[in-house]
This record gives sequence, structure tokens and C-alpha cells, in this order.
Amino acid sequence: MKLRTASLYLLTICIFALPAVAQSDLYDNGAINGTIDAWTINEGFTVSDTFSLASNSTLNGLSFGAWLEPDGDSLVSAEVSITSEEFGGTTFFDQSVNFTQSGCGTNQVGFNVCTETGSFSGPTLNAGTYWLTLNNAVTTLGEPVYWDESDGPSLASNNAIGTLGSESFTILGSSSGGTGTTPEPSSILLFGSGVVGVGALLRRKLS
Repeated sequence: MKLRTASLYLLTICIFALPAVAQSDLYDNGAINGTIDAWTINEGFTVSDTFSLASNSTLNGLSFGAWLEPDGDSLVSAEVSITSEEFGGTTFFDQSVNFTQSGCGTNQVGFNVCTETGSFSGPTLNAGTYWLTLNNAVTTLGEPVYWDESDGPSLASNNAIGTLGSESFTILGSSSGGTGTTPEPSSILLFGSGVVGVGALLRRKLS
């Protein structure tokens, strides 16, 4: 019994010694403004903004500001795409993502302005500049939903009118810094077999 407890304790220590993959803000285009303007991301309208990655990174989430009708409507999902060019080029990610909203408040023109946050299994991208595009948004009441303009540092465009002020959003994920800090599954498996081997040696010595 003592041997089994010691082995489990050793395994726990070794597992916690593995490097963790932390989610962090890879790119922040500025806080939600809620007062400048907002641009439709459904009913055939598409909005695209640039973002830059300082190092090789794996994307796994997105938060952005949305304006919603003040009758209790809420965002359910939106199509999120990441490409090499405005509305096109090489597509690295294109998927409908579910969102949850928080921190809602009413702005000066009566819209509910909320933070929308979604998670996804995204691409691993090299350091560089990309385009984030939102469209085909779905709400609980089927009404228009608008992406908050904050006039952050990125370039931005709308498929109907062209260039516009950029929107509020944050790209989430983990950065490898170009060195690949996350252990590969094969490395974890090898590590696990080593722990099992240590347990077997302990058993042999104590029997």
C-alpha cells in the first residue's frame, strides 16, 4: 500500500513538472468603445481586420465587442476566418464559432454593447500579419448584430463600403516564441513510460 501511494505521488509530481500551455492575449486591438460606430456581421455583410503575431503562435480563442438590439437579443455564433489577405488569399481557419456574452451595457443610442468570447481549435501560425474576418453571425432573435468600432491600430474593411475604422477584438492562444515549447504527444508518452519504469524499479527493490 505504501509503495502504491509513493508511486502515485511520484507520478503526480512528474505530471505537474510538464510545461503547461497557457492561454494569453496574442493580439489586442483595443478595448470596446461602444460610442463610435459598429458594423453589421450578418445579413450578407462581412468585416475584416488585420492583426499581427510577434512570434509563432497557436490560436484558440477570440473576444470582440458587439452591438445588439435592446430587446434581449444575443449572439449565438459567427463565422470566423483567418486569411493571408483581405477577404481571401490563403485560408488558415474558417469555422462557425459559438460565443458567450458578458459585461453588457447600454450605449448612448440604446444598443446593448457586450463582450463576446468564443473558443476554437485554431491554426498554428508563423509570426506575421493576418486578416480576421467575421460574418454570418446568428442571434437568438435573428436580428442584425454589429462589430464595435474602436479605431484601434489594425487596418479594417467592409465588403460593402470598403475601408473603415478598425474594430475591438482580442486574439487568444499560446505563443511558442518560435521554439516549440509545447511537448509533442510522443515526448509525453516517452516521459510516461519512464515514470512507469521508475515505479517498477521501486517495486522490485522493496519486494
